[in-house]
Amino acid sequence: MVLRRLTKHDRYILDLCDQLNGKYDKVYTNLLFKNSKRVIAEADIVSTKDDLIDVYEVKCSKRIIKAKKQLKKIKRILENTLKEQNNYRFFFYCGSSKEIIEVEK
Repeated sequence: MVLRRLTKHDRYILDLCDQLNGKYDKVYTNLLFKNSKRVIAEADIVSTKDDLIDVYEVKCSKRIIKAKKQLKKIKRILENTLKEQNNYRFFFYCGSSKEIIEVEK
């Protein structure tokens, strides 16, 4: 068994999971969205509570532009998958400042 050190990004994901603990029914990390040929997007954290889905993109520093680009891909996937439902929100988490910012749909 090979153990690897956690990256700073991985530690920030775990920190955010600790903050979210108890607020959601389920919390998934590093969730891959694939089609038959390749990975389309990866969500750092996807959490569910009843019929609400919250997606968190974690960055080490305050680079919200990169986070918005990734969240836009995930939004398109959710819109195509959940055609009749619009019960999801998107968030950017800056690990260095521990700040959570809701991103517009």
